[in-house]
Amino acid sequence: MPEEPIARGRRARHRATHGSRGRSSWLHPGTWSMARRWGTGVGAVAVVLVVAVVALLLSGTSPKTPQKSATPTTKPTAVGTVSNKATKPSAPVCPLTGTPAPGGKVPQRPALAFKVDNYPEARPWSGIDKADIVFEEPVEDFITRLVAVFQCQQAPLVGPIRSAREADQGIADLLSHPILIHVGAINQVTNLLDSSNLTNVDLRYPQYAGIVVSPPGRVAPYDTYASTAGGWSLVPKDTTPPRAVFQYSPTPPQGRPLDTLNINFSGTSDETWTWHSSTDSYTLSYADTGPAMVQQPSGELTQISTSNIVVQVVKYTLGPWVENSEGGLEVMVDATGSGPLEVLRNGVFVRGTWSRASLSSPLKLVSQSGSTIKLRPGTTWVDVVPSGLPITPEP
Repeated sequence: MPEEPIARGRRARHRATHGSRGRSSWLHPGTWSMARRWGTGVGAVAVVLVVAVVALLLSGTSPKTPQKSATPTTKPTAVGTVSNKATKPSAPVCPLTGTPAPGGKVPQRPALAFKVDNYPEARPWSGIDKADIVFEEPVEDFITRLVAVFQCQQAPLVGPIRSAREADQGIADLLSHPILIHVGAINQVTNLLDSSNLTNVDLRYPQYAGIVVSPPGRVAPYDTYASTAGGWSLVPKDTTPPRAVFQYSPTPPQGRPLDTLNINFSGTSDETWTWHSSTDSYTLSYADTGPAMVQQPSGELTQISTSNIVVQVVKYTLGPWVENSEGGLEVMVDATGSGPLEVLRNGVFVRGTWSRASLSSPLKLVSQSGSTIKLRPGTTWVDVVPSGLPITPEP
């Protein structure tokens, strides 16, 4: 709400003027005789009494009746009236997490998205625990890949990085012209991304070789990594942060308690999220490999966790694009329209509906009561689930 301006003006300065005192001795009490002082005092008292009696007679007020104070002329402030008092501005927050910006300032850089493999041999990942948002999307045969999105945080190594898919367009258009880093794509997907609202960075091309890192112990095709610093360095003149994807509130919405959520994308992507009240977060496990781990720069393995889970059930078709040599068909995701929704935060489970009018439109999350579902400030994992796949509990 705009603040009412405070009227300001110059304060006028006035000098008080005083009458000058005469030097004649008859005016100065110190020169009077005792008799003269006594007579003058009695006369002064008589004058005061006469004036007081006359004043009371004229006013009609009894000397025993106390005077009532005047009614205040200041009116009470009406509800909704803007105060003249300055309002303390709220602290800047990261657009993709709703948490306080590092150092009190949102980094002046775009969203940076890495396409990360999620095949069992690709795990453990690197760096995605520092992502603001992670999208898990279906690809051929309903295995999944990840789009790890960074803006406020950084990671020295992110990967393993793999090829792009058709579903990446719908994700990228939520991020206000992001940088998308991947390794290869079929021609149809390359053409799609080149015409989309993003900076398409395909690490196969030699102009990007300078940011590629191949950690020891990793073998192809799971050996391509990069840092967030390297990714942002490719577009140094882009200093525009993305708009927010979700709305945030520290207050949990109305819902029912839920400790676990299972989504069975496929045999290699049968995942379970588990709520931990002690950390106020959810951890991820896969049926085939157990806890989903992230390798830290020190070599330590830690389980991936997040503050929010958004399950977005989407319509899809298979093909006509053939994605690989085995004949796997591209999973074509319909990122617009509407569909069932589940949101998990603070151990609470909320059903609702997602909607998006166009690829350039925001993603709306609405509860069954019609209110906007707000996420807990923090990181978010979005599961983009083709309709018909098993989800427990069902949306």
